[in-house]
Amino acid sequence: MSLRKGLIVFVLLAFGVNAIVLATSVDQQTISRIASANKLGILFALFSVICAWLCDGFRFIAIGKAAGEILSFKLGMTLTFLHYFGCAVTPMQSGGGPFQVYVLYKKKVPIGKGIAITLTRTLMTLLLLGLTVPVAVVLEPGILEGSMFLKGIFSYVIVFVVVSWFFVVLSILRPRVIKRWSQILILWLKRFGFVKPTKVLAVVRRINREIDNYNDNFHMFFTTGLPQFLWAICLSALYLFFLFSVLPCLIWSIGLPVNYLQTLMVQGVFLFVLYFIPTPGASGVAEGGGAALFHLLVPWNLAGVMAITWRFFTEYIGIAIGVAVAIRLLGWGISEEIYRADSEQDKM
Repeated sequence: MSLRKGLIVFVLLAFGVNAIVLATSVDQQTISRIASANKLGILFALFSVICAWLCDGFRFIAIGKAAGEILSFKLGMTLTFLHYFGCAVTPMQSGGGPFQVYVLYKKKVPIGKGIAITLTRTLMTLLLLGLTVPVAVVLEPGILEGSMFLKGIFSYVIVFVVVSWFFVVLSILRPRVIKRWSQILILWLKRFGFVKPTKVLAVVRRINREIDNYNDNFHMFFTTGLPQFLWAICLSALYLFFLFSVLPCLIWSIGLPVNYLQTLMVQGVFLFVLYFIPTPGASGVAEGGGAALFHLLVPWNLAGVMAITWRFFTEYIGIAIGVAVAIRLLGWGISEEIYRADSEQDKM
C-alpha cells in the first residue's frame, strides 16, 4: 500500500463508519442538544488538545536531552505532528517513528539515537496507558462486559505488549543476542536476493553500530540523563491527562453530568486498544468502537456524536496539521520513500 492509498483508506473508513454511526444514533433530541451546546466546553476541549500537543513536544525535547541531544521547541512540535501523520497512514499507528527518525537524522542525530528517542516516547505512552487498563477493569468492569470482540482485542493486546517489552528489555540487557539475530536475518535476506553478497559485511557493521548506539542511549536514560527521563515521564502523564480531558469537556458542553474517573478509565482502555488495530490510524474501529464504549457514559443518541467529535479533536486536527508539516518539511516524494522503506522493512 502506498502513502496516498493509506491516506485514502483512512479517510474512507472514517467517513464511512461515521456515516453509519450517525445514521443509527442521531435523533431529534441529539440535534437539540448540539444546537444548545455550551461553547465554553468546546473551547476547553480545544485548549486541552493544544496542551496535549505542547506536552508531547516538550517530551521529545526532554528525551532528547536525556540522550545528550538538544532539540529545539520547533523540532519537538514537528516530531509531534509527524507522529499524527505517520500513524494515520500505517497499521497499528506504527508509521510515526520512521518519519521522526528521518527528520532527526537530517538534524545530525544518529539513527540509533533517533530510534531510541522515538521508541522511548511511544513506550512511555503505552506504559502509562497499560497501567490504566487493570485499574479500569477493576473500577469499571462494565467496560469489558457483554463485548466478546473487545475482550478478544484486549487479550491480543496484552500478549502483543508483553512480547514487545520482552524484545525491548532484551535489546537493552543482551544487545549481542539482537546482533546475532540481525546477522542471521541479513544472511537470509542475502539468500533470497534482498541483500547483495558484496554488501553483507557493510550492512552487518552498520546494524551493529546502530544497535550499539541505540543501546548506549537507553543506558544514558537511566544514568546521566535520568532527571530529564523522569521529567519526560511526568510530561507523558500530563499529555494523557489533557488528552483524557477532551471527552469530559464535550460531555459537559451538552449539559450532561460528568464522571471524570469513569471517562478516564474508558478512554485509557480504548486508546490502549487502538494502538494495535491493523487499519491506518485505527480508522473505522476508533469511530465505531468509540460510539459503543461512550454509550457507557452518555445515552446512545449522543454516543455517536461524542465519539466523532472526540475523534475530531484528538486525532483529525493533529493529522491535518501533520499532513501539512510532512509535505512542507519533507515533500510528498520523500514522505512516500520513507513510507515504502518502512513497509518493506515490516515485510522482511
